[in-house]
Amino acid sequence: MPFREKDFRAPDHAEALVRAIREKTSPDKPVRLMEICGTHTMAIARAGLRSLLAPGVQLLSGPGCPVCVTPAGAIDGILQLSSHPGVTIASYGDLLRVPGTARGDTLLRRRAMGASVLTVYSPMDAVEAAAQNPGQEYVFLGVGFETTTPGTAACVLEAAQRGLNNFSVLSLLKRTEPALRALICAPDFRVDGFLCPGHVAAITGAEAFAFLPEEYHLPAVVSGFEAGDILYSVWRLVSMLAENRPALENEYTRLVRAEGNPAARTAVEQVFEPASGCWRGLGEIPDSCLALKPEYVPWDAARKFGFVPGSETDLSGCRCGDVIRGVCAPAHCPLFGKVCTPADPVGPCMVSSEGACAAAYKYQAI
Repeated sequence: MPFREKDFRAPDHAEALVRAIREKTSPDKPVRLMEICGTHTMAIARAGLRSLLAPGVQLLSGPGCPVCVTPAGAIDGILQLSSHPGVTIASYGDLLRVPGTARGDTLLRRRAMGASVLTVYSPMDAVEAAAQNPGQEYVFLGVGFETTTPGTAACVLEAAQRGLNNFSVLSLLKRTEPALRALICAPDFRVDGFLCPGHVAAITGAEAFAFLPEEYHLPAVVSGFEAGDILYSVWRLVSMLAENRPALENEYTRLVRAEGNPAARTAVEQVFEPASGCWRGLGEIPDSCLALKPEYVPWDAARKFGFVPGSETDLSGCRCGDVIRGVCAPAHCPLFGKVCTPADPVGPCMVSSEGACAAAYKYQAI
């Protein structure tokens, strides 16, 4: 089937793709495909693709929302850090509303109670704030996957170059590959193929996902974010499954190259090194996180402030960890839409604009 960039929003093209997908799938044996990107989560819900492709295709959300996979114990540690005199916490907006192990205890609430909490849109905003207020410590919460890691690395390099010793980064950054390996090796894993995140691959290169077909015999397609991108990627996945030919394909060729972004990866490798860390829903995973290298200790908030995450106990009844692993649909959580809503969220999957529960609630794609 030919596919051109102008076809992304063409209704006739979408209809043809849906027909082609249905020809290769059966309601009696649905194909289970997982996306691992919060932007895909929202795009699928917004376009109604989950119900459109059912029952022959089940679209699952995996660990692709950076705020969602940040464990409750880490949030508790951040909340404790926010109470330090002379410390300003700088963070993206989503993280301000994520509770720790006590419901309602968030950075947003702490700010209302007098803590110094700054909402930023770029790590460089925190660097500039530190430069303008040398008597105050600024801690930027580095949250995200390979997409946002280069920006965090750049702000560390900038602070080091300018000698800003009142700026530091608390690295909560995650690596996609180790998490996928842990997910696949879990006893409750039941996925037939992966929609891989286009903007992660723009940094890492598409080949970063080659291990999926090569080692686990799972087809994978690096996908863009238009409905047409996703439908085409699903068609390629079900085609590979029908032919019993697992492979890696790059649908997002207008942005993703095999080699990725070498300059961005060089900056990351200069500042960070792999470290073990905890993920909500997946537990401790070796080499799945990023820590600042020893030469950047002056800008490492974990070492500067003796950061200690709290326990990993989630709030009672919240199944966010199961939602992240794709073993529980948002609607199957007993709190969904009742106790837990976007206005009063219990877990991060309802907080984040990229969370599976928030997407399901907003678009009723449950």
